[in-house]
Amino acid sequence: MARAGTALTTFVQGAAALGLCLAIALPQSAAAEPLANQLFGAHRGPSPHQPAAIGSYARGCAAGLVQMPETGPYWQAMRLSRNRNWGHPEMIQFLADLSYTASLLGWNGLYLGDISQPRGGPMTSGHNSHQIGLDADIWMLPPARLDLSVAERERISSISVRTDDQRSINRNWTPIHHEIMRRAAGDPRVDRIFVAAAVKIEMCRTATAADTPWLQKIRPIAGHNTHFHVRLRCPAGSTTCVPQTPTVAELSQNGNGCDETLQWWVTDFLNPPRVERPTTPPPPRERGPREFVMADLPAQCSEVVSAR
Repeated sequence: MARAGTALTTFVQGAAALGLCLAIALPQSAAAEPLANQLFGAHRGPSPHQPAAIGSYARGCAAGLVQMPETGPYWQAMRLSRNRNWGHPEMIQFLADLSYTASLLGWNGLYLGDISQPRGGPMTSGHNSHQIGLDADIWMLPPARLDLSVAERERISSISVRTDDQRSINRNWTPIHHEIMRRAAGDPRVDRIFVAAAVKIEMCRTATAADTPWLQKIRPIAGHNTHFHVRLRCPAGSTTCVPQTPTVAELSQNGNGCDETLQWWVTDFLNPPRVERPTTPPPPRERGPREFVMADLPAQCSEVVSAR
């Protein structure tokens, strides 16, 4: 009986000790720093500041953003449930201008995809960039009409302009696609435009020799066969905005990017070179945007995300 009592006492003491450990551990866990994308994603409206792009395209935030109207004379914003139709005023004006240009070229206008969240910052899904209000996705689908309901904008999808094997454009690609992107690339506000590599190759193939400097702004990247991604330069006077490196001006010193694109596409992407297995362990993986905490962003972002 004495032994049973001793065992019971030992069990109770152990349980109490475990409970104490849990009590100590729980506050530490609760105090863990929240993810930046959760903080920025929770906001439904912009910060009460003057417009400013803060930080870099994939590590920053944005103050005083403006909402792109859901429907305009030559555009419709898609996937409204995401609440990502916010941008720097310069981006909002650019999209309105390009939509009008598309109407002059024979389309009804443009379907606009994601721009940024109301206060920019990292997103809970999708993009790594689009954080400072200066990136926007534009659908490859020519608008059949510009009176889609909110529900229709959730259901409808864009089209791919690239073949499934990724080697060339398909029948969805038109001269108007080319011309809209050429006009966008010629806009001094634009830093670069990301497209599927097959699109860049086709644009290089069909451009005239006297009409190629703008092609340096057309940059190949995976995952851009159903939309093209426009990135604007840091607006004049934006001291908190970090420019893209290298700049397109620096890239343009080497031509229009067509030779390097073809070389990359044929060799490194579709037929990647064999790489010897490294004998040393790789360096630790850097934290990605969906893992950022506020300390990973510029200091001004704390004021942006907390402002009321």
